[in-house]
Amino acid sequence: MVRLINKKNAIYFGKAVSAYMQIQKHFTHIHEIGNQYIKPCIYAMWHSDQFCLYGIKNKEDINILISNSSDGDIVTYAVEGLGFKTVRGSSKRGGVQSTLKLVELLGEGKSVAIMVDGPNGPLHRVKNGVVRIAKMSGVPIIPVGWYCPQMNFVHFPSWDKMTAPLGKCNIINIYGEPIYVPSDVSTEQEAEFRQKLKDSLEAIEKRFPEEYEKAKKNRVWCKIKK
Repeated sequence: MVRLINKKNAIYFGKAVSAYMQIQKHFTHIHEIGNQYIKPCIYAMWHSDQFCLYGIKNKEDINILISNSSDGDIVTYAVEGLGFKTVRGSSKRGGVQSTLKLVELLGEGKSVAIMVDGPNGPLHRVKNGVVRIAKMSGVPIIPVGWYCPQMNFVHFPSWDKMTAPLGKCNIINIYGEPIYVPSDVSTEQEAEFRQKLKDSLEAIEKRFPEEYEKAKKNRVWCKIKK
């Protein structure tokens, strides 16, 4: 079967997605909760929540890790159109080079963003890369997730259950406490920090409904639009 998306036509799909995101950003209103704006840092999220980066300021200082796949090509064209920088690689292809590049960028004071269960899952299983990069760089991991109960906050039928706004959406981004990984942590101990990150992301999800109602009551999105 011929893939609809391949290396040759990914640029066209990417430009289309970028155009959509450029329009959508004017209708996407995100209220941030708990972002301490530590710089540099590693923003860590589930693959489903990758578009939560809409809500982070100073996009030109954030480098997003994106896989070398054709799908990754589309995402690259799209997010670079919004002002982000990208680093290509994954655990299977270009992993060592991308890890070293991210550590280098963090050393220069730039922040990075990693979808911790990407690019192909399993769903909600934190992979090794984010903890090792934090260990090598000495910068904190900042867990983040986003939420909106509106019908036009779309949940796609993909492996990652990706979410994205379609039209006017009032959304919250919730950030967890920074997670620091000491440089002398053993390979065996890295598993503890992966679990700590998973627990933090799950705790964020439990807070979604209550925090959203608080934001709605306080009319925070009216202030954002001003």
